[in-house]
Amino acid sequence: MFTTGQLIFGLLFFIAFVIAIAYQYRKDLKIHKAYYKGTIWILIAFIGFIGMIAAVKFVFM
Repeated sequence: MFTTGQLIFGLLFFIAFVIAIAYQYRKDLKIHKAYYKGTIWILIAFIGFIGMIAAVKFVFM
């Protein structure tokens, strides 16, 4: 399906991408704390909503 070169490139690209994203996040952490207070509650509500949809699906199917 994929050649060895493509798999190596994909793996190296993924590692470099994760490192770049982590570096940028750490660099902007102070700004995130100032402007995005309370967003964890939105994330919890979203996960809860998806959980409720999944629960309804399994109860009524």
